[in-house]
Amino acid sequence: MAASRTSAVPAVRAYLFETQKKIARENNVIMDGRDIGTVVLPDADVKIFLTASAEERANRRYKELSVKPDCPPYEDILKDIIQRDYQDMNRETSPLKQAEDAVLVDTTELDLEQSADEIVRIISERTAGEI
Repeated sequence: MAASRTSAVPAVRAYLFETQKKIARENNVIMDGRDIGTVVLPDADVKIFLTASAEERANRRYKELSVKPDCPPYEDILKDIIQRDYQDMNRETSPLKQAEDAVLVDTTELDLEQSADEIVRIISERTAGEI
């Protein structure tokens, strides 16, 4: 939630935007972020809109945090994910949305290895092995 609130601040967005553009200009990169394909790198060679259901993302986060003694309840994690999605999709500056030319990858039913394999397949297919 802190990342969502902070990224909505125009001065922070402007700084990050310029920094991300510079990194991409100077390097062959893979970037992850909620507005990379629509705002930061709209001309990227490959755009993937990676998603999973809020419930599955909450399950994954809960599993990750469950090793800590202060792990929040699953219901709180799910509520936070739903709230962050709403905030990010409805913010005025750089809202979360799928770029028209992005490939949708829903990982709800995929494990980490299957998700990575699908991403590599799409990148290889779209770049003909050039990257």
